Amino acid sequence: MEPVALPLGRPREERADAARNRAHLIEVAREMVAELGADKVTMDGLAERAGLGKGTVFRRFRTRAGIFLALLDEEETRFQEQLMSGPPPLGPGAPAVERLVAFGRARIEFLVRHTVLARASFDPGQPVPAGDSPSRFHVQMLLSEACPADAASGALAVQLVAALEGPILFYLRSQDENALDQRSVVTDLITGWTVLVERVCG
Repeated sequence: MEPVALPLGRPREERADAARNRAHLIEVAREMVAELGADKVTMDGLAERAGLGKGTVFRRFRTRAGIFLALLDEEETRFQEQLMSGPPPLGPGAPAVERLVAFGRARIEFLVRHTVLARASFDPGQPVPAGDSPSRFHVQMLLSEACPADAASGALAVQLVAALEGPILFYLRSQDENALDQRSVVTDLITGWTVLVERVCG
């Protein structure tokens, strides 16, 4: 077999530059959201403020929604770390049903805390990505332990994840946010999730 040449020198520098540009763009986008609000953040505005070419921003994010998806992904990584290595019942060590209830509680609180980013990351031209949610694997794993026969096809995991992602954001969006008792809403949503999981796995 012929040896495979490994790329050296220039390509590695380009990858490092791309990583630095990504980190810089995300930091600038985060500052813009905090200062201006998500609705005022544009691709052109981000490029100008970051001091980078428009082409760089478009290649990195593709769409305006992609900016917010990248910001949300940063928060998502931290959330997934809690699932994999945090204390129980969210992390390993508790019974599957208890962990699934704790997951829903944490996920609802995560979505409420990041509602602005989550809404802005939705591309209206694309379906709600419940099937591609990073939560799907975790829910499927816990369902397979709690009720393996019902979980076998994977459809139940998709349906439970779909009950958390888009619908909660749409529900919150329909409220009068100026008068909204956020804690009460979160409590009601968590109670509903708990009832759903316990009945599904009961």
